[in-house]
Amino acid sequence: MLLTVDHVTLYRYSQPVRGVVQSHRLTPSKFDGQRTLKWEVSVSDGLRGGSFIDGAGDQIHAWSIRGPVSEITVTVRGTVETSDLIGVLRGHKEKVPPQCYLASTTATTADLALADLSDSVETSGNGLAIAHDLSALVSDSILYCTGTTHAMTTAAEALAQGQGVCQDQTHALLALARRKNIPARYISGYLHSTQDGASHEAAHAWAELWLPDLGWVGFDPANRCSPDENYIRLGSGLDAMDAAPIKGTARGQGAESLDVRLEVQQSEQ
Repeated sequence: MLLTVDHVTLYRYSQPVRGVVQSHRLTPSKFDGQRTLKWEVSVSDGLRGGSFIDGAGDQIHAWSIRGPVSEITVTVRGTVETSDLIGVLRGHKEKVPPQCYLASTTATTADLALADLSDSVETSGNGLAIAHDLSALVSDSILYCTGTTHAMTTAAEALAQGQGVCQDQTHALLALARRKNIPARYISGYLHSTQDGASHEAAHAWAELWLPDLGWVGFDPANRCSPDENYIRLGSGLDAMDAAPIKGTARGQGAESLDVRLEVQQSEQ
């Protein structure tokens, strides 16, 4: 499938700031399931800095914007050819050992309720079956509902209220998997979620769990499936903050707000 992305993020500051530095994880991953045909990232009045591939295989780019500045626009446009690998991440080069993804973060720490939920899944089956059971349990326990959580909501808080978005469901799956001693990581990316060709907002997140016989396998509790040709993978981390596509720091006192416009469409072959 050919997917085109048009992603614009507009940062506004209540008063001009002296400068901004940003780190981008906005380049599609290189693996057997996707091939980047065209991709461009631009930053208004930005100076492109260095880039590198980190230990997890993600491409990182640095940008700086000299002030005074009141608005910054980050634009991402490109085309990616995708194929369905039934969730298995094949051909992705990385150096970080899977065991590093057993570490918990504030967002993914398992409280008593999450621990009980994880312990309710039998461990006598094979690893793939256990992973599917954990993902289904999250889907049943945290219903997808926009506007019920915020960026700093933890997995424990989302489970307590029984609602959340893909970020919360992913955090919960990471907590359950790590409780089972299964390495698990947060994946940020894009999703083409309609079959009629209509454009829509499509920023998305899902989890990858490490299974010795298969390697990294993706699970999306928000859609009760594994990633297929409708997904574009960008980067990974221990949680949403760690895997954020854009991280930045502004020098100044102005309060920051942002607007996002994102469309993912299927293109003609």
